[in-house]
Amino acid sequence: MNKNYYAVLMAGGVGSRFWPVSTSSNPKQFHDMLGTGKTLIQKTFDRLNRFIPTENILILTNERYNDLVLEQLPKVKQDQVVLEPAMRNTAPCILYASLKIQKMNPNAVMIVAPSDHWIEDEAAFEKDVTACFDKCEKENVMCTLGIQPTFPNTGFGYIEFEKESDDKLKKVSQFREKPDYETAKEFLAQGNFLWNAGIFMWSVETIVDAFKKYQPSQYRLFGEGIPCYNTQTEKDFIQENYGKAENISIDYAILEQSKSIYTLPATFDWNDLGTWGALYDKLDKDEEENAVVNAKVILEDAKGNMISSPKGKVVVIDGLEDYIIVDKEDVLLVYPKNKQQDIKKVLNQVKDKFGDQFA
Repeated sequence: MNKNYYAVLMAGGVGSRFWPVSTSSNPKQFHDMLGTGKTLIQKTFDRLNRFIPTENILILTNERYNDLVLEQLPKVKQDQVVLEPAMRNTAPCILYASLKIQKMNPNAVMIVAPSDHWIEDEAAFEKDVTACFDKCEKENVMCTLGIQPTFPNTGFGYIEFEKESDDKLKKVSQFREKPDYETAKEFLAQGNFLWNAGIFMWSVETIVDAFKKYQPSQYRLFGEGIPCYNTQTEKDFIQENYGKAENISIDYAILEQSKSIYTLPATFDWNDLGTWGALYDKLDKDEEENAVVNAKVILEDAKGNMISSPKGKVVVIDGLEDYIIVDKEDVLLVYPKNKQQDIKKVLNQVKDKFGDQFA
């Protein structure tokens, strides 16, 4: 394996749209959402570990998930778990991890990847990432993997690239916010738009220089900790200073300002597993289009449902169509699929009425 290859696996999100399985104390990345025998974070780690040395994979997560990470990823040592003492969006934690990696290896190239995506063709994923790594090693550029849109999705941001290039890696014109439906249709018609999967590659030198240029105050804050990183004094420095960081995403902080970004249209299948509906789309269905995870089911006059329960539980459903049915210990959710985006609101109602123990 190439010793200059590094990965930062983003594993701090809560995934509230997957409630009640995903909770603030045990988010979706730590669950086997598809019933495969491996959790999403385990699948992501193994995918990266195909071509990135085990010791070069850092897990970026919240302090409260430290034990879950170590339990589910036994190959990972404590010093590979980069803990955020406060929620400050993606830019501060990426800068922090990049400075740690740069101190370990100034020649490093790195991928930043979410821990909760589903990618089946792992060989194609490896090929695409290493193609981006090659460009990042040779040029001071940043790369992102874009997903070819299959329908006018309003739930994703988009990457607009320059049409005239025949190269595999396309120069990015701009990042576009989540569009309304008509705008999304226009994007697809133009043919030079990709879904933004949030998978980024760059050399540590390039990303650190970008923070120096576009986010100098953020760089000064974390740059003061360089003598401490990867030493016994790192934790104290981060505890004292992390909360001072501006709450800003890597997209706003760096990507939307840089003129040196390229995108590679991904050659692998991809699903961001952001909602129960996205999970439903990914799963095999029965002849009535019901998708089942873990449950033993008896279904009558039931069509198009997403059904999830603890392993081996018997679930009997009669007369439901296009519903999300999720049974988890002390919570049962029976909810229309076409209202899945409102599950966050339901979660807040549950918290207000019954307390945080169900959230």
